[in-house]
Amino acid sequence: MEWGRIDEDGTVYVRTADGERAIGSWQAGDQAAGLAFYTRRYEDLATEVTLLEKRLASGAGDPASTRTQAGALKGSLDTVAAIGDLAALATRLDAVTGKAEEKAGEAAAAKQQARADAIAAKEALVAEAEKIAESATSWKSSGDRLRLIVEEWRQIKGIDRKTDDALWKRFAAARDAFGRRRGQHFAQLDVERDTVKQVKERLIARAEELSGSSDWRDTGNAMRDLMTEWKAAGRAGRDVEDALWTRFRAAQDAFFARRSEVFAERDSEQVANQHKKEELIAAAEKVDVGNPKVAQSALRDLQSQYDEVGHVPRDAMRRLDDRMRAAEQRVRDAVDAEWRQSSTSFNPFLTAMKDRLAEAEAKLARAVKAGDAARITKAEAEVAERRALIPD
Repeated sequence: MEWGRIDEDGTVYVRTADGERAIGSWQAGDQAAGLAFYTRRYEDLATEVTLLEKRLASGAGDPASTRTQAGALKGSLDTVAAIGDLAALATRLDAVTGKAEEKAGEAAAAKQQARADAIAAKEALVAEAEKIAESATSWKSSGDRLRLIVEEWRQIKGIDRKTDDALWKRFAAARDAFGRRRGQHFAQLDVERDTVKQVKERLIARAEELSGSSDWRDTGNAMRDLMTEWKAAGRAGRDVEDALWTRFRAAQDAFFARRSEVFAERDSEQVANQHKKEELIAAAEKVDVGNPKVAQSALRDLQSQYDEVGHVPRDAMRRLDDRMRAAEQRVRDAVDAEWRQSSTSFNPFLTAMKDRLAEAEAKLARAVKAGDAARITKAEAEVAERRALIPD
């Protein structure tokens, strides 16, 4: 046999590069059976080597453990009782050992890189926490993020305890700093909200005081000013803001509801007055100017009734007065025409009186346009006085 033999006395030899080496004695049967027995031992060794190779190649075998096993197997080859190519096994075991050392180096490098990556990941989390602690003002979302960082922290492995403890202390310090700053913020907010509450209670008291007023213009302006102050005051605590607003709005609504009722009644009255004036104007426009003196007398009666009618809607005032003035001018033109026909000579005194009457009428027109009741009354009295001086 190529790799071993059994001599006549039963001694078993294996052939190696250094020559034959006695590995045992076979007395249990013929030489063929003995050679087969020791060959199977070799095959068992070869199988162990094959398993080491496959496990190392697949990554299932630990490189350090594989290297140790390969070294032990190779060390046993000098004394192993097996027949086969032991040199080939030694060569394969050397290759396994070399590959195991290579993989052990790669594993160590990977472990070192994983440690560095883990440290970098936790340092990034610490830096994020420190930034939150320093400047974040979104208190809820920032607090939620810090809690999530703790969960992420627990998933990062592979850092030595000393380094991990140092990083955790930095994170914990940042989290505590954020908690203190958040607490200070809400404490200050409570103070500010209490101040806002006091301001709004004063605004409510003022609104309630004004709600019974009938000074519609000034009180309406005051109520709007109070609303502006309310909006500028900010918000009180969540537990009182709605109740404060309900009270304030109720006081405002009470005043404006009363004012709306009064204005609606007044508007209705003014519309009725408008209709009365329109009827008087229509009558003035139909006055027969065939007899100017009779027309002038009829017009004066209509004018008196027109002046006694109360206020009309502002947007109708000018239109109504313009129509009445046009009707008056129609009669006045008829009177002037008659006077000119009956006058045999120019009367400078009468002309001057008419000029002053025209000035008074222009003044009255300006007062009506301005809507100034006091000026209108005064101007109407002056027109009546000037007109009375002019002979019919």
